[in-house]
Amino acid sequence: MPPRKRGPRRSVDRSTVLDAALALVDSGGLPALTMRSLAAEVGLTPGALYTYFPDRAAIVSALVDALLAEADTSVLATARPWRERITTFALGLRDVLLRHPGIVPALLGDAFRGPVALTVGEHLLDALADAGLPPDEAARASYGVMVYVLGAIALEAAEIPPGAPAAPEDVRIAERRAALGHLDPSTHPRTHAAADTIAAYVSTGQFRWGLDRMLTGLRR
Repeated sequence: MPPRKRGPRRSVDRSTVLDAALALVDSGGLPALTMRSLAAEVGLTPGALYTYFPDRAAIVSALVDALLAEADTSVLATARPWRERITTFALGLRDVLLRHPGIVPALLGDAFRGPVALTVGEHLLDALADAGLPPDEAARASYGVMVYVLGAIALEAAEIPPGAPAAPEDVRIAERRAALGHLDPSTHPRTHAAADTIAAYVSTGQFRWGLDRMLTGLRR
């Protein structure tokens, strides 16, 4: 019986490929990640990448899963109070994604379907069941929570230029406040009066404010 042929030997490991993919996204956003650019980054031919991932979409999905795991999804599976579990995870996810804003659009699409993402969804349903919601309402609430969390993060990430690290929160708030400085109080009286609050839309405090009120509303 002839020996079974082995597949091509991999010269780099999967994590190296993902690290290189994330570096490309960090430097130029999702459009910078192509099979050709990634192959060049890791010193492979484009065809060799298919021994690691079947296509670009699989790479993006794996990146999303890796970053979700970095946000410490395990907190959702603890015995801590349900609100604390969701809030801690959401804050951790925000912290991770604002360090890698270029990947955020992928979380709003089909990439949010990997094994870690599915585990996050399951544990979020567990937390909402612990809040006393029946299964159907827990499922609706889970969707609402993720829409808020990912939507708020996406709006923040959209203000961070590709290829540049996010500025400290106080700097970003100051820049937003300066941009509102031209408002004429006679034509935009309410916006002018609320300018400090509007400038702080990108703050941790604002993120927590919205999440806290959403979670409170789920129990009404």
